[in-house]
Amino acid sequence: MPATPAAMFWSGGKDSAMALDRVRRTGEHRVEALITTINPDFGRVSMHGVRETLVEAQAQAADLPLERMYVGSSADGGAYVSALRDVLAGQRRRGVEAVIFGDIFLADLRAWREGLLAECGLRGVFPLWGEDTAKLSRDFVAGGFKAVTCCVDDAHLGADAVGRELDARFFDDLPRSVDPCGENGEYHSFVYDGPVFGRPVAFTAGERVYRPLGSTPADAGAGDDGAHPAIPVPAPLADSATKGFWFVDLLPAD
Repeated sequence: MPATPAAMFWSGGKDSAMALDRVRRTGEHRVEALITTINPDFGRVSMHGVRETLVEAQAQAADLPLERMYVGSSADGGAYVSALRDVLAGQRRRGVEAVIFGDIFLADLRAWREGLLAECGLRGVFPLWGEDTAKLSRDFVAGGFKAVTCCVDDAHLGADAVGRELDARFFDDLPRSVDPCGENGEYHSFVYDGPVFGRPVAFTAGERVYRPLGSTPADAGAGDDGAHPAIPVPAPLADSATKGFWFVDLLPAD
């Protein structure tokens, strides 16, 4: 039976990488593109502030085209959904039948995704769904993946956690209140090597930056050539104790 053509929503983090690896190993779906939401005001991934150039380098290392879904800082939920519909419609016209996500247990988010996909004539695929996140974290290390944290929520982790390698020691050090895979947004990661890549993604770790909620680009300095790099702040989950986020500015290696 031929593999189903699919696109994949790609954050650049460990759950995306594990889901892509799982899909490729089963052979049931043929991933034809990675889709990443980019904030054009910063040139960074909307979710965690990794530079667009590094996500492009990941896609090249995975030998897949990258489709950027641009959603600006001033966009509301309606603008995001409109951009998403356009991207999904474009993938459907190219023959894609399924869209892959790295979600693990956020049921409301999955239901929302599936409803929107159905409207576009697509179906969702969730390779990691319902799996034990402690086991997934061990599998990530054992599978030869390499990643660093790029953003942490200060309600759960401190400055010393950002920029750390996602190795066995990192997962052992996580507080009990933190999901091992950061599924509740406690931390985000950037994968730079592993079985989904033909070569490592070269980068260097730049400045650590703290961004309080409600801060503006002006609060962050003049931008990448100023005192603090301009990095978008992700939205915390409802009822969160979050006051802000720690970031490490990952830089493409020369």
